[in-house]
Amino acid sequence: MATFRSDRRNEEVRKTISEIVREMKDPRISPMTTLTEVDVTNDLKYAKVKVSVYDEDEAKRKSSVEALNHAAGFISHEMGERMRIRAVPSLKFTLDNSIAYSVRISEILNELHKDEGKE
Repeated sequence: MATFRSDRRNEEVRKTISEIVREMKDPRISPMTTLTEVDVTNDLKYAKVKVSVYDEDEAKRKSSVEALNHAAGFISHEMGERMRIRAVPSLKFTLDNSIAYSVRISEILNELHKDEGKE
């Protein structure tokens, strides 16, 4: 069960990493990259970061996540400097398809409503 304090910590880590990723100049990272969720362990050693990339090409989504995993050391270092925390977690980025799934469901529902209007 997550506590209020860990939720606040996770949200602060997410905001800080989002700022760092936006400032990065890596062309492999899609400009439509969003960090959806961060889960930091209680001992602050590891953090799982879920990344949603809004792009039609699956290869571009995967390459964005790979680029973030490649830059995880740099991002951790920057996060430590900006947040001034004692223990900086090791970052692991994973692809989150929830936003793309939601968009697809919305498109299907819109098509159904259009078909109802024609009858």
